[in-house]
Amino acid sequence: QVQLVESGGGLVQYGGSLRLSCAASGRIFNIYDMAWYRQPPGKQRELVAHISNGGRTNYVDSVKGRFTISRDNAKNTVDLQMNSLKPEDTAVYYCNAEIQTRLLGSRGDYWGQGTQVTVSS
Repeated sequence: QVQLVESGGGLVQYGGSLRLSCAASGRIFNIYDMAWYRQPPGKQRELVAHISNGGRTNYVDSVKGRFTISRDNAKNTVDLQMNSLKPEDTAVYYCNAEIQTRLLGSRGDYWGQGTQVTVSS
């Protein structure tokens, strides 16, 4: 009933930029926290950036100053602007959101299908 769809991944050279977008659709009453995670090849999934519904952000140390997370509450979207990309940023990037689907309903944890980001050296 709720879908998160990511877009914007691809292949980029060292030092380049990409912008990831994620749109939530379906039965949505309210969206709380939103985030981007990534899973490098052969490694565990890690939190990259998080944004509250009030706009408070935090980032993993390795991307601070290079990545910016933003959201549009009217459109139910969250973006990740990635600048000064490095080969170690290569990973599948996943959108995540905490969503309440109905009034008085519980919050659920939803994930996108992932989008590949590859940074060449």
